[in-house]
Amino acid sequence: MYNYWEELENNIIGCKKCKLCMNRNNIVFGEGNKQAKIMLIGEGPGADEDMQGIPFVGKAGQLMNKAFEGIGIKREELYITNIVKCRPPQNRTPVKDESEACMDYLRNQVMLVKPKIIVLLGNTALKNILGEEYSITKIRGNWIERKQIWYMPTFHPAALLRDNSKKIDFWRDLKKVLEKIKEIENNE
Repeated sequence: MYNYWEELENNIIGCKKCKLCMNRNNIVFGEGNKQAKIMLIGEGPGADEDMQGIPFVGKAGQLMNKAFEGIGIKREELYITNIVKCRPPQNRTPVKDESEACMDYLRNQVMLVKPKIIVLLGNTALKNILGEEYSITKIRGNWIERKQIWYMPTFHPAALLRDNSKKIDFWRDLKKVLEKIKEIENNE
């Protein structure tokens, strides 16, 4: 049987489109429900993710899991991925050519999952998906609809670990996601 997910993942495993491939231990393709109504997009893998090949398994991911569980959504119900599939050195922000190298992979993941909501975790995800003109501090918590997908920009969970004051806004944003998914489900 033809499996497009498998083909896409195999293409990423062999990817050498940018210099990030040179130091990776594992690609971090994505994980979760492949028919998820909610998709999360972060920046890129950290050290724990690079070692395990799974997105959001470090401290930021554990915090994110607890936050979603707190609103009644299990990690297994979500599809989770990143802008770049390989870890940038020292967890730096991916540069433009690195992000661009992975965008077709990400577009294909979105087309395969067909989410109703995409939660953009942090500035890198926001700028790469919706445009450079946006800033997470100005737009977070506000819905943006494009091509029948609702986007919720919010802080990256790693930012919450650095600044506790952002946790309240993050929590509010997740509650909006819960409200929106219930509204969507009620209208289906």
